Amino acid sequence: MTQAHVLLPKDGAPDLLFVLLHGAGADIEQMRPLAEALHRQYPRAALVLPEGFEPFDAIPGGGAGFQWYSEQGDDAAKAARLTEAVPALIALVRRWAEKLEMSWERVALGGFSQGAILALEALQQEEQLAGRVLAFGGAYAYWPQHAPKDVSIHLLHGKEDAELPYPALLNAARELMSLGADITADVLPKVGHELHPELIERAMEQLRTFIPARLWREAVLAAAEADKNEPKH
Repeated sequence: MTQAHVLLPKDGAPDLLFVLLHGAGADIEQMRPLAEALHRQYPRAALVLPEGFEPFDAIPGGGAGFQWYSEQGDDAAKAARLTEAVPALIALVRRWAEKLEMSWERVALGGFSQGAILALEALQQEEQLAGRVLAFGGAYAYWPQHAPKDVSIHLLHGKEDAELPYPALLNAARELMSLGADITADVLPKVGHELHPELIERAMEQLRTFIPARLWREAVLAAAEADKNEPKH
């Protein structure tokens, strides 16, 4: 089983679950600044920071850190390994959600770089896995074919990111919007391929202020029902 660092509320059951996925060649320490920001904003949340599924293999002779899947070889090979990694991530997320008795709507995925790519692909492949995803410095490995239902997607990217340039991500975001997705995309200037504090703060703001379309629809319907039932004078 993948090793993970887990932070739980000091007392009582958690009311949210965040699963945070680091980038290739890193470890759980990379996600600690995001975990700390989430803990400050949501002290009742559970935070799970798992290690990647396998040792990082891009350094000859072996290097420190982990990866979710190997990025060696051509694009087709990398895409195939990404697809193969998705079921393991789904199982990991579901295992923690079940352990903490958390419904899928209260689960959020956060990822940086390869972790973000994997999180976005998991939400494309599996409905009712998580209600939100925070993707930092990520990308869509495949052109999105549908909008995940009742899922809020927050894309956060540095404008100076040379490793995964932002234009392709914005094009995918526009496609998802046209398909009816709940999606935000923030591209910040003077930020490269990094889990930058400004990106984290923007993510916290999106979590605080963004109203998912599902909740908006429910509020509109409730208001309409209340108006219909009010006595007419």
